[in-house]
Parts: sequence; C-alpha cells; structure tokens
Amino acid sequence: MDKDLPLGIQLATLWADSAAWVTGHSNRIIVSALIGLVIVALLYAARLLGAKLSKGPNLWRGVIGRALASMRFSFMAALAVQIIAAYAQAPDIIAGTVRVVFVIAATFQAALFLRELILGAVELRAGGEDPSGSLGSALGLITLLVNVVLFIIAVILILSNLGVNVTGLVAGLGIGGIAIGLAAQGIFADLFAALSILFDKPFRRGDIVRWEGSIGTVEAIGLKSTRIRAITGEEVVISNTNLLSKELRNLARNERRRIIQPLSLVYQTSAETCAALPEQLRALIDALPDCQFVRCTLDNFAASSLDFLLVYDVDASDPDTVLFAKHAVNMAVLDHFARAGIHFAYPTQTTFTAGPDGTMVMPWAQPPPPR
Repeated sequence: MDKDLPLGIQLATLWADSAAWVTGHSNRIIVSALIGLVIVALLYAARLLGAKLSKGPNLWRGVIGRALASMRFSFMAALAVQIIAAYAQAPDIIAGTVRVVFVIAATFQAALFLRELILGAVELRAGGEDPSGSLGSALGLITLLVNVVLFIIAVILILSNLGVNVTGLVAGLGIGGIAIGLAAQGIFADLFAALSILFDKPFRRGDIVRWEGSIGTVEAIGLKSTRIRAITGEEVVISNTNLLSKELRNLARNERRRIIQPLSLVYQTSAETCAALPEQLRALIDALPDCQFVRCTLDNFAASSLDFLLVYDVDASDPDTVLFAKHAVNMAVLDHFARAGIHFAYPTQTTFTAGPDGTMVMPWAQPPPPR
C-alpha cells in the first residue's frame, strides 16, 4: 500500500483487501481458527496445571508450575492470531501487524517464564529463606535485579526484531553499567558477599561463629554488614566482605564436640593404678548422658607429675550443653579419685637431708603405704 495516499483511501484499500482475503480464504481461515482455538485451550489447560503444581510438595515441580501459571491470555491470543494469519495467507499489512503483536507478546512471555524459573531456583538454593527474615531484603533485591535485566533484554530483542538498530543502545548500556559498577564497587562487594551468604550458607542467624579470636552469636545478616553478639555482651558490626575474607568457624555445625582434658597425678601413684585408670574412666564417662569415651593414655613424665591425656566426645552442638557435660565428667573424675585414693599433682619441690656418709636423716617425706 502506498503510504503517500490520503488516510481515507488507505483505510478503504485495507478494508477492500481484507474483505477479499476473507472471501477468498474462508476455508483456510476457519481451519486455522479451529487450530488456534485448540492451541489456546491446551495452553490454558497447561496454565491450570501449572497453578496446581505450584501448590504441590515437590520443590522443582512447584517452580515449573509457577512458570506455567505465569502464561498470559495476551500471549495465547497473539499465538492463535499469528497461526491464522500465517496459515490463511493474510495480506501483508495484516500479517505484518499481527507479527509485531506476536513478537511483543511472545518476548514478554518468555521473560516471564525465565523470571519464574530464575527466582524459583534462587529460592530453592536459599533454602526457603523467610522473606521477613534477615536476608529477605537480599531476596527482594534479587527479584528487582532479575526483573530489570529481563525487561531490558526483552525490549532490546523486540526492537531488534522490528528492524531497529540496537547496537548503540547495547553499547550505551554496557558503558553505563561499567561506570555504575566502578562508582559503587564497595557497595556491590558487600552486596555480593551477602548473596554469597544467602547461597553458600556458611552460617545462619542464631549460629555461634568464631573469627580472629572472637566468638559470638549471629543476630542479623544484612545487605552490607552482619551483626554478631559477642560473648562479652557487646554487638559487633562487621562488613560481609571483611567477614567472609577471614577464617570463620561455625561452632553451631558441630554435631559433637571433642574434649581433651589433661590429668596430672603424683609420682607416688603405682603402675597398677595407672594401668587400670583408662578402663575406670571409660566406665565413668560412658555412663554419663551425651558422653562417649575415646581414650586415656599416659602422655608425659613431667617434672612434678605423671600426665595423662583424657579424650572424650560430647554428642551436642549447644555450648551450654557441652559445658554442663564437661562439668559432669570432671565431677565424676574428682569423686572417683577421692574414693580410690588417687592424688592430683601440683608443682612441688622436696628437699632430702643426708649425713656426711650419705645416709638419709630425718626429716624426709614419708613414702605412701603400699597398696
């Protein structure tokens, strides 16, 4: 159609061409319309199925269901009309208009599909983080970034399919992104550190962590910093980047704690008592709740003592439970030593007096009675 003609003549020509097309291709139009209706019905059924799957217990099935449930009626209608226009050989002006509408609807629908899949994968990787929790703001920011990026890509693809040269637009967006990234480098570093905490889960809120000799309980994880309540009571605020760059130990992840307890006995302790001590301690420790004996060995002949090394496990991750278990073990050992007449050593120095001929003279330490 000549675009230089008056608008009235163009509309009249369009009407005439459309009427001639409908009259000459009525059979094709009817068949393609039926095919389009069947496709729309199938897509609508897929949408209903997706809505049902999104409520199921299977996590990935729920993500796919949400993607199917995001299907829009505008996309279904545009697909049906595109099938009719292509199969029934619509006039160029009608086919071109239908193609433009279909490209726009299909591109935005694809963006919606990708949005639901990406956000679903993020939520699954985050372990179902509560949106109102400490990292809820991070999930909200991810949602915003995904929406913006997919919308920009969709607009660029639509313009490219419509014949617009998008090279300059893409270059401008790239330069602008680099400039923004350099200007907010520190902010983005902490942001990506927060996302790393979200995905990698080195710790969660409520975990007890140790870093650089400090220890405390994680109270809040934000986009830029993490707040930790130290065991001394004060709140420590440390940036996410700085925290992840350190050697960090998550004490809450221990399913059991190993306790290494030295025991120093006097040198007057007999060899028979030393030999029987490990089995005696095994019976004591295994009888206590959450405690498991590992080993007890004579570790060293020290200057003032026979040093034993007692090792046992406590099946608990809570520090208070571990401390109470250690207290129970120490009290049991103390009671057993008192009843068995086993003496703890402490730094001592004994002076022995001898005569000119080397004979010992009083006073000297009386040896313990034989057992």
